[in-house]
Amino acid sequence: MTPTDFGFLPIPTRLRYDPDKPFHFGLVLNVAFGFASTFTAANLYYCQPLLIEFSKSFDVNYEQVSQIPTLVQAGYASGLVLITPLGDLVRRRPLVLLLVTLSTTFTVGLSVTKDFRLFEALCFLTGLVTVTPQVLMPLAADLATPDRRATALSVVLSGLMFGVLAARVLAGVIANFTSWRIVYYMAIGVQALVLLGAYIMLPDYPAKNIDLSYFQILGSMAKYAVTEPLVVQAALINIASSACFSAFWVTLTFLLGGPPYYYSTLVIGLFGLVGMFGVLVGPFAGRLIDKLVPWYATLIATLVLSISQAVQTAAGGINVSAVVIACFGLDAARQMQQVSLSTAVFSISATARARLNAILILSLFIGQVMGTSVGTIVFVQHGWRACALLLQAWQGFQLVILFLRGPHCPRKHWFGYAGGWAARKQVVDTENSAREKNETRSGGESEKAGNEGESEKTEDGIVRNCGPRDVGV
Repeated sequence: MTPTDFGFLPIPTRLRYDPDKPFHFGLVLNVAFGFASTFTAANLYYCQPLLIEFSKSFDVNYEQVSQIPTLVQAGYASGLVLITPLGDLVRRRPLVLLLVTLSTTFTVGLSVTKDFRLFEALCFLTGLVTVTPQVLMPLAADLATPDRRATALSVVLSGLMFGVLAARVLAGVIANFTSWRIVYYMAIGVQALVLLGAYIMLPDYPAKNIDLSYFQILGSMAKYAVTEPLVVQAALINIASSACFSAFWVTLTFLLGGPPYYYSTLVIGLFGLVGMFGVLVGPFAGRLIDKLVPWYATLIATLVLSISQAVQTAAGGINVSAVVIACFGLDAARQMQQVSLSTAVFSISATARARLNAILILSLFIGQVMGTSVGTIVFVQHGWRACALLLQAWQGFQLVILFLRGPHCPRKHWFGYAGGWAARKQVVDTENSAREKNETRSGGESEKAGNEGESEKTEDGIVRNCGPRDVGV
């Protein structure tokens, strides 16, 4: 029987899953994942530079159109909680195809509707299904070999962040010379390309955790969020780091538009290009992360973030070169930090990567909201230096949280530095391999006999009976 998507759409032969011939996750497919992330994540940010145009087109006031970005982000948050965990339950190929189809369909509605209430509803629905990058990241981790996992993740994340930055620039430029609806026509076109590319390039991969229900998946995600020390540590670092990143970029407009710079909107927008160059460093940083224990990669990234923020704190409101250095450093190091944290957290369970990724992205979302609101208030009421000092404190908080657990702290330990200080993965892998050989040699056959009839408990808390094992006569 020919494998199909949705029961009727044939899967190309070369993309069908074969356990005897694993997929080769090469550079072309990795870049395709990044491309898909760019032009789906962009859906969340096209609206931000277009609010004034929406107000004119729909004949509503600024207060009403200001709700549009909130609705998009609310939909996205809902999708992270309700849709992203499905990656641990169903096949990812049809899930991605369905999500891109729905987001393209909703974008068609956004481009043609003349009713403001319908436009708002479609904005929420578009945000809800724009979680394709968060499905692709765990899939990339599954398909990539362990020695290239961080590189694969960094390419996908680079695509996502490039989409975040490019969406605002593209939407602003296009709307400046023509109708805002052209922005959404363009979005339809690029998403159609993503859909076609996904059909002809995305490999099929079997469903994981087929013995679990949807609500068990959600329940286990909540359990991971409060019982896994590494997940909690990564989430706290993510919240503070995302808050710094969001607050910096939101208040940058106020800083550059006022004294002593008085830059125009166009010039301020060009600073986004500096951030894009920082994003392009991501895949190269991924190669470094692949060679290091993730803790050390996170430490390097967090220190670069702190130094970049220190430059901004010292001279951001005095010399524009400090702003340029901060823009580049914060974007490059933020991406390296996120990839290293994801690499570490994904090692907890190969069957729960979609849920673990959802927790990390939700922590980013919380930080984004916190940074945008608190950063703006502090900047408006106390000035750029006070805001920069606040962000510097948040950078310091990340280092404190990171140092609570060492590079080889056991999985279930909340604090400590057990396991040594080795920094290179190759050294750690060699030591672990030697240790396993010694344990196997000393264990003998008695260990096998002792395991007869044991039950096995998965990370999700589901107990499965392994049955009696054949230990000979």
